[in-house]
Amino acid sequence: MARAGAQAVTADGAGPKSEEDWLMSQVVERGNMQRAYSQVMRNRGAPGIDGMRCEDLKGWLQGNWPRVKAALLEGTYQPQAVRRVDIAKPQGGVRTLGVPTVVDRLIQQALNQAMQPVFEPTFSQGSYGFRPGRSAQQAVLKATDYIRGGKRWVVDMDLEKFFDRVNHDVLMARVARQVQDPRVLRLIRRFLEAGVMHGGVETARPQGTPQGGPLSPLLSNILLTDLDRELERRQLSFCRYADDCNVYVSSQRAGQRIMAGVRRFLAKRLKLTVNEAKSAVARPWERKFLGYSVTARHASKIRVARQSIERLRGRVRELCRQGRGRSLRRIIETLNPALRGWMNYFCLTQSRRPIEELDTWLRRRLRCIVWRQWKRPKTRESKLRAQGLEAQRAWKSSVNGRGPWWNAGARHMVAALPPKYFTQLGLVSLVATHQHLQCSV
Repeated sequence: MARAGAQAVTADGAGPKSEEDWLMSQVVERGNMQRAYSQVMRNRGAPGIDGMRCEDLKGWLQGNWPRVKAALLEGTYQPQAVRRVDIAKPQGGVRTLGVPTVVDRLIQQALNQAMQPVFEPTFSQGSYGFRPGRSAQQAVLKATDYIRGGKRWVVDMDLEKFFDRVNHDVLMARVARQVQDPRVLRLIRRFLEAGVMHGGVETARPQGTPQGGPLSPLLSNILLTDLDRELERRQLSFCRYADDCNVYVSSQRAGQRIMAGVRRFLAKRLKLTVNEAKSAVARPWERKFLGYSVTARHASKIRVARQSIERLRGRVRELCRQGRGRSLRRIIETLNPALRGWMNYFCLTQSRRPIEELDTWLRRRLRCIVWRQWKRPKTRESKLRAQGLEAQRAWKSSVNGRGPWWNAGARHMVAALPPKYFTQLGLVSLVATHQHLQCSV
């Protein structure tokens, strides 16, 4: 795709486009809109304030797209307010999402696709978030290389409510470095300033770019590229994924100096604030990065951060509570997608023991559900005997007076429902999945 500012001929035969006209024509070009539509349908997502579902989008566009396209090309399109959704954070507090209407998501996706090739060459090698061909795992591997190379202190920076605090003027000045089309600039500004609807009341948004729209990740990279260039100018080793940035240094003193300098830079140049409570200069094994951490030994093995393990346990507890009254096979079918997704993300871990412990804990959790479902001692006795326990042992186990969790880890339940029992029911083994992923790397 040509860069902004070049002469171009659009697919609709409109002829050569000037420097100012080029980008919006790319946004509404038929092929670009078809790709955007396919992406929106893959992502699905909840309706915005108008209640329109993804399933309704195709029919709506058949009757309304010519009008919307004309408004985009004329620079008069006005986005609707976003629907506010508050999501509780695992560490406490609330993350506010802004859910655009399905039509606005389509337009944002089309904008993202047209702008990404323009800005991608300007982004730093130290930036990994929301970029084609880049991933969180690559950022973790690069960070580990820095640590193994002797940089055993980390400047862990968390930007305070980044998506809620973005200064619109600062952001738009950086977008305008590469985009000359005034209609595109005007449209992005309108998306930024679209109100937030909550409880039937719309409020203005003087700052921020709420998470939830396809355009926000690209805008965050555009804004934070200035931070990347400043770190590069200082010849620092860093990895950034969206607003999560770690700088790796050789001493605590150097880390403290860099933290102070970056704090001043962010406040002065980008109007952003470092969250002092969540930021620190520390040893890498005392912090987490993108859900991972490292061991304290010199080899610095990659491991899953403790908080990430606890988050999975919480998710499993939630799914198991929702599954009460259902068969064990149905509960396992509910758990499996979450287990596969978690292990696929944490496939880089080199510490096997936490994964083994999680597998053991998962099976105990399921045995606990089974023990509760059996309810009466007589039922438990017959079920244990049916699973191969001797009559005397089955009777004693059924009337031991202990609670479900104790019994779920006791020898009689492990003998009655061994690991292979759950494997036969289709339960995903985190250990086996990890081994498979390691072999395929």
